Amino acid sequence: MGTTNDEMVPVEQTSSSSFNPLCFECGQQHWTRENHLYNYQDEVDDDLVCHICLQPLLQPLDTPCGHTFCCKCLRNFLQEKDFCPLDRKRLHFKLCKKSSILVHKLLDKLLVLCPFSSVCQDVVQRCDLEAHLKNRCPGASHQRVALERRKTSKTQTEIENENGTTVIDLPATLSPEADCSGPTLTSVSLPAWTEEPGLDNPVFEESPAGDTTQQPLSLPEGEITTIEIHRSNPYIQLGISIVGGNETPLINIVIQEVYRDGIIARDGRLLAGDQILQVNHHNISSVSHNHARAVLSQPCSTLHLTVLRERRFGSRAHNRPEGGSPREEVFQVVLHKRDSAEQLGIKLVRRTDEPGVFVLDLLEGGLAAQDGRLSGNDRVLAINGHDLKHGTPELAAQIIQASGETVNLTIARPGKPQPGNAVREAGTQGSQQHAQPLPYDRPGSHKDLAQCVTCQEKHITVKKEPHESLGMTVAGGRGSKSGELPIFVTSVPPHGCLARDGRIKRGDILLNINGIDLTSLSHSEAVAMLKASATSPTVALKALEVQVVEEAAHGPDEQPSTVSENEYDASWSPSWVMWLGLPSALHSCHDIVLRRSYLGSWGFSIVGGYEENHTNQPFFIKTIVLGTPAYYDGRLKCGDMIVAVNGLSTVGMSHSALVPMLKGQRSKVTLTVVCWPGSLV
Repeated sequence: MGTTNDEMVPVEQTSSSSFNPLCFECGQQHWTRENHLYNYQDEVDDDLVCHICLQPLLQPLDTPCGHTFCCKCLRNFLQEKDFCPLDRKRLHFKLCKKSSILVHKLLDKLLVLCPFSSVCQDVVQRCDLEAHLKNRCPGASHQRVALERRKTSKTQTEIENENGTTVIDLPATLSPEADCSGPTLTSVSLPAWTEEPGLDNPVFEESPAGDTTQQPLSLPEGEITTIEIHRSNPYIQLGISIVGGNETPLINIVIQEVYRDGIIARDGRLLAGDQILQVNHHNISSVSHNHARAVLSQPCSTLHLTVLRERRFGSRAHNRPEGGSPREEVFQVVLHKRDSAEQLGIKLVRRTDEPGVFVLDLLEGGLAAQDGRLSGNDRVLAINGHDLKHGTPELAAQIIQASGETVNLTIARPGKPQPGNAVREAGTQGSQQHAQPLPYDRPGSHKDLAQCVTCQEKHITVKKEPHESLGMTVAGGRGSKSGELPIFVTSVPPHGCLARDGRIKRGDILLNINGIDLTSLSHSEAVAMLKASATSPTVALKALEVQVVEEAAHGPDEQPSTVSENEYDASWSPSWVMWLGLPSALHSCHDIVLRRSYLGSWGFSIVGGYEENHTNQPFFIKTIVLGTPAYYDGRLKCGDMIVAVNGLSTVGMSHSALVPMLKGQRSKVTLTVVCWPGSLV
């Protein structure tokens, strides 16, 4: 499928006379409405080929009927037709989705020949070609100089023809590793997408009814459900990334992404945003992030997952009696404050499976804790006579603030439910398991993120032989589609210079080498800088060591661990919590503009904000709901941090202040977010 050396025409021999403009991203001549052109070294697998242009896929899109095409090819085709090119089923462009990260990685690793073959015989991965042409290829450099010279003598029309496309820095992603000791540069990146941070995304316009054809509902909404997953190899990964944990305001473990062709994706029932509450009857609804990750990574052939899917807005069930369940005990709690400004020390939250306001935990030493009658999981039916059966924590907070020195709480406390009545079974192959109802008990002391992650800067100088490698592999880099990540160490192979020194460890963030800053570089730029600096007999590194402080285990089976202590473990990947602990100087923000055509919900829920007992917590996206503007836009992810709304910083803002602000935006809202990739399991 790829073009061979015999078929390749050097660009520099034809660019001056050709009518088409020269593209410095691929080094070939084509119009901006056309795909980039590449000379592939080897034959490309047919599964990675677009059946419209018959070339390897670029910016691949998946159709609902299961086919994959280049984005530009499919867009151009559907401007004239309304069906799939292969099976002729009716098709609309907005129903197509970006292909999975795995597909992108396979495409990015395809080897291509430098188009300036008369002066450069390099073979690089497709994702690295642009950086090669921009920084290293002598033919491309000569061509740019020649174009600049011709600008003064050509007409404006000719100038536009020669510069019809612009060079876009193609970023590297997290997953691949670049070995700083080897002779080659390995870097994988996702194709440059048409969306730019901060720009509107008008292609995905929601309808008031909510289009659900993309994601058929496979699990009930708002109900705790247990599903059974089978895998032939008990050690294979599930193929999901997770966020959350009790050291963050998310508390529960939430799926951030489901990777195509993984076990969970093939099962087809779980989606991004689903909350995982139990794993093989092990409760992870209120444990640390890394504890939950270790539980999910335990090898087993049959996996029982107890999950909860957010109820779609406007679809709440009405099967709950107004006064609470007959099994609930309803009672009054009257708290007397010393003055009207005294805080009660109660954390109130909402739930996704039923309306109302619930007690999450109590501040140790606070007024409510000293009184002793309230506890986690209590439902607040009313405050000072104000009905809260369908209220919100924000409304409850406002009532308490305006209540003066006496607060009268009407509380409903659930009795002991009958076994099995709180879990809906959705197991496969006639599963007869009966998971116990999952309690909503929370720890008495919710941990702060600042207490769970520590960062320590270290300066290291190592001496090495002239031809000796540093001996480490790195990943990350600015501009990655999987997140704006700093350069970090993924492994320290034995017998290398750094392994002997012992101070650089897996997971360290590299800030500087020999006085050169690495924090703003792309993956390929950083690797080139590391290799160049490694030729010196003495190398000075400045790094940031990030450590996640784990709570002590309470029993021999309380804290399962699958984390390898081997610094050269190729399967290691960073924890989501590790990214959260980085100093703000290493955070990279981007803007997402959401639009809506009617006054409905934006389609995401948030947790966090300033709290009396936990000082300032970041605001996190907890769920994204099907059929809403946030869902159709596709850029927000569970676990994203909201740092500003319409340019106004959210630092120090309370939850009860941010929610009305978001609801008050009518047709457009700009969210400034920091997005970190979730932990792979």
